[in-house]
Amino acid sequence: MSDQRADPHAAHRAARRLALAAVFEADFGQRTAASALERQLADLGIDDDSASYARSLVDGVVRNRDSIDARIEAAAPAYPVVQLARIDRALLRSALGELLHSAATPARVVIAEWVGLARTYSGEPARRLLNGVLGRIADEAGLAAPTGRDGDRESRRSRAGGTRPPR
Repeated sequence: MSDQRADPHAAHRAARRLALAAVFEADFGQRTAASALERQLADLGIDDDSASYARSLVDGVVRNRDSIDARIEAAAPAYPVVQLARIDRALLRSALGELLHSAATPARVVIAEWVGLARTYSGEPARRLLNGVLGRIADEAGLAAPTGRDGDRESRRSRAGGTRPPR
């Protein structure tokens, strides 16, 4: 696709939207996230890079849903997962699936992308919730550490094999 040549991250952005839609649809219980994703891929004729990344995102959420939900509950006890709006629950699960189970993208990028999706698909309260939960979990997991005033976070790649910086 020409858009992806202009923006090399377009495949991952498209994949995130597809994964979000599949996880959201699966929450209604009519079909699994994997089957919802495959239907979307067939209907939309998605490129191989986006399809592959979307499959890996959905697989990460499906395989780790219980631990993802537990992390959400621990990071935001005032927002029980079962009481969240379906779109907010799908956003959090998908974002944490990528953050915790996909080493391909730096944590700061994952957080920024999913916070943007929350703003688009849910609104400001969800954006704030996602930003807080993802930042807290990334920090606790040693995936990112706060840096300067701009709130930028270190990437997972720079942390691989290193020691955790002092706080």
